[in-house]
Amino acid sequence: MTWDELRGVLRANGATPDAQTWDPASAGFANANPTITGVAYDSRTVERGAVFVALKGLHADGTAFVRQALDRGAAAIISEEPPSPGVPIPWAVVKDARLALALIAAAFFRHPSTEMQVVGITGTNGKTTTAYLLSSIFEAAGIRCGVLGTVAYKIGDELREATRTTPEAPDVQQLLREMVDRGCGACAMEVSSHALALRRVDGTSFAAAVFTNLTRDHLDFHEDMEHYFQAKRRLFEMLPRDRPSLLNVDDPRGPSLAEIAGRPVTFAIRRPADITPGPLSFSLAGLVFDVRTPRGALHLRSKLVGRPNVYNILAAVATGVALDVPFNAIEQGIDALDGVPGRFQIVSTEKDGVTVVVDYAHTDDALRNLLETARPLARGRLITVFGCGGDRDRTKRPLMGAVAGRLSDLIIVTSDNPRSEDPGRIMEEIQRGITPDTRRDSGQRLLSIADRREAIEKAIALAKPDDVVLVAGKGHEKYQVIGTQVLPFDDVAVARGALMKRRTNSGVV
Repeated sequence: MTWDELRGVLRANGATPDAQTWDPASAGFANANPTITGVAYDSRTVERGAVFVALKGLHADGTAFVRQALDRGAAAIISEEPPSPGVPIPWAVVKDARLALALIAAAFFRHPSTEMQVVGITGTNGKTTTAYLLSSIFEAAGIRCGVLGTVAYKIGDELREATRTTPEAPDVQQLLREMVDRGCGACAMEVSSHALALRRVDGTSFAAAVFTNLTRDHLDFHEDMEHYFQAKRRLFEMLPRDRPSLLNVDDPRGPSLAEIAGRPVTFAIRRPADITPGPLSFSLAGLVFDVRTPRGALHLRSKLVGRPNVYNILAAVATGVALDVPFNAIEQGIDALDGVPGRFQIVSTEKDGVTVVVDYAHTDDALRNLLETARPLARGRLITVFGCGGDRDRTKRPLMGAVAGRLSDLIIVTSDNPRSEDPGRIMEEIQRGITPDTRRDSGQRLLSIADRREAIEKAIALAKPDDVVLVAGKGHEKYQVIGTQVLPFDDVAVARGALMKRRTNSGVV
């Protein structure tokens, strides 16, 4: 990226760098149109010759770190604030530093999204599974597909641990460029409401956009459900009018998105839509059903479990159909996906005599879907182990308690990621939503165990043959945040250890 290209991006963002102050010579460059070496939003990652964009964060203002960026060799500063006195290098003032960061990053990495089919997936639940399904479909069609999402970033054949669902704009663009360079022709990208509100995907060219659903979540960040929806809506407002919007119209928000979409393609189970399923067959072994589309019918078999995954499959099918993926590739891709880490992940075996499932459900709607999926599959009791995260939306805690109380036979309330909050207080707020159930012995159906390992082990020890144990909230995560410490913790590993102990005690190995 040259200095002139950077100047052009800034002007497009409403900045008017002064000819004298925005001069490469003032930054020590001998070349009148030098090469920019990088774009950074974290002063600790600045390299010599890079542009530092000072963002206003929730807890800090990036302009406070300009001196550190200068010490590391920043060639220019971009900020919403005017320059500090005596700053020796070019400083451009922009109306929106986050938008500037996104546009500069896309230009710096040579607009990789224009060289591949990027599918943006947004919604409260189902993003990760839909992304994995789409990746499997593209791969079955012979198109190498990257993934950016909650569980991991997949670049070619390499898997990297995900730092957040949708990373900051320079990281998004760098990952997309790496995918292109490694031969990827597509990318399935989870797009969070935070990312849309904070403009992390501005400057990205999407081939299609998917809406899964909208339920209560992230109200610690968004003021209310309407602001939460408006953040999600931005993805479809960004999408070019000739590109498909894949919309779940069983969700009340779906039809309103169809009204603004240039090319809406709808899917549903209960309502008329472009993409709908035939009769559904549910079991712990997976799903079998047909799907009706404008291009004809597909015959699907999937190892995924439960009605929520029917919606995820419909979203992936709708995307494949809209992007003209061959039907055989759609069918093969769905059948080939064995599962998604931490999404209704069955960690037990037949010889355990009980079924243990680990799931990421961390909202009242996701927990309800999880329990309603498991209930008809359980020949015995339904035992639920869950908690709620600290320093997050407190209003969902009693709601999750109410869902667990209504649909579980035995509830063990425990810690999730308490962060700076008192785990006991979080657990008390959850229990406020659990009302006595006269159909069950209420004195025996609720336990409160703050230690998550102990809670999981207790649930599995108490399970009787044919019971289903659900461990909800953390899914794929391999850590627990307690205070300021990030400690190793893996629900899957803990559950498997408890199952091994159970088999040993019963003499079954």
